[in-house]
Amino acid sequence: MHPSTPLEITLVEFPSTSMSATSEFLQAVCGWTPTVYGQSYTHLFGGGIDVGVQGDAHEQSPAPLMVIRVADLDEARARVEAAGGTVTFGPFDFTGGRRFHFREPGGNEMAMWVPA
Repeated sequence: MHPSTPLEITLVEFPSTSMSATSEFLQAVCGWTPTVYGQSYTHLFGGGIDVGVQGDAHEQSPAPLMVIRVADLDEARARVEAAGGTVTFGPFDFTGGRRFHFREPGGNEMAMWVPA
């Protein structure tokens, strides 16, 4: 079971012990425009791919998280599981949409999302 069109990566999310320090660094070095959501999350754009900085230790992945936009979250989850992936978190709602995290058979954690 394959998607009808190839999926694209729309976001890379970085875990951070200081969301503000990481966000300010990326803004200064890369010129990316930040949008702050509360005390623990910043979305930066302007570099060809969106970047998220997750400062909440309870919501962080252990490494940068590749986030893939899909048209149908349930269908994407079924494809992940059929291909041997394991859902690790979600699905859950967030500002802007809904997503789930999964681990592929080689151990990398990724996420898939749909916009609201």
